[in-house]
Amino acid sequence: GWPFFLYLNNSQLHCVPMSRADAPFARLQILGYLALCLIWGSTWLAIRIVVKEIPPLEAAALRFLIADVLLLGSLLFRRAKLPQGKSEWNAILLLSLTVMALPYGLLFWAEQYVTSSMTALLFSAMPLVVALITPLMLHRSVPRTAVFSMLMALGGIAILFNGLDANSRTLLGGFAVLAAVCISSWAVVYAKKALQNMDPVVATGLQCLFGCIALFWGSWALEAHRTAIWSRTSIMALIFLAVFGSATAFALYYWLLKNMQPYQLASVSLVVPIIALAEGALLEQEAIPILMIVSMMIVLGAVGLVLRAEISDSGTLLFSRDPE
Repeated sequence: GWPFFLYLNNSQLHCVPMSRADAPFARLQILGYLALCLIWGSTWLAIRIVVKEIPPLEAAALRFLIADVLLLGSLLFRRAKLPQGKSEWNAILLLSLTVMALPYGLLFWAEQYVTSSMTALLFSAMPLVVALITPLMLHRSVPRTAVFSMLMALGGIAILFNGLDANSRTLLGGFAVLAAVCISSWAVVYAKKALQNMDPVVATGLQCLFGCIALFWGSWALEAHRTAIWSRTSIMALIFLAVFGSATAFALYYWLLKNMQPYQLASVSLVVPIIALAEGALLEQEAIPILMIVSMMIVLGAVGLVLRAEISDSGTLLFSRDPE
């Protein structure tokens, strides 16, 4: 059976079955979480580089096409079960739009006008959106500790961007990023329920396939007047996005989602802005102010609290909904 955890209710000790996602994390899962933070923290700068020379929808489509060749090609060397039944195929098609095509089309387009650091900052709102919709979609509660920790982390990130002013040119790009946040937040909670029994590589490969088809169609319809410039820098950045940012990261993401709650895994996007800023400092030789170090400590401490938060008595929860 599943592990158990204890809690007090009206001075009585109760023993409650703990789901796999509520159990303490294994070392391999922690390493996977850290790897995902590092990979996705590096993708924002890579996207910024790519969209300077390649139309955004075309770049996003090529990213997923290359990743798809790697993912589906790997299935030739291993046995993996394809989706079974209409419901699983419908889930794949829906997630192809809500995980791949729509959010990344919006993000690639937005980074023409919004810096990679600001994009990462805006996208860090995702864990809070996930925490808000989780009770509605999964009928599971989100601990107060997790929500308050994410609020603390967002405050720490805001310190990093104190003094930055958004001009009129970045406003529309900012709204596009926030739209991508809302779509992705819904998708991660839906995927927790829909893909629980599906092979992560198969799920990721099929979503990349259908997602890149949708993005290529969008590029044909909206970007026919633009011409791509294929420099060594843009090609290398695109390969990084495809191999690591898509093929590796999404397979790792869906594997972790089987062992973590959606709000816990969404906390990756709280670490991402810090990595994006640190890489900018290293690559651009920018100084790291003391406020950045303080903010990093706040955010990393908050993320640790999010990951350690467990489902407890409903009296200690901020968001909850009884199953119908």
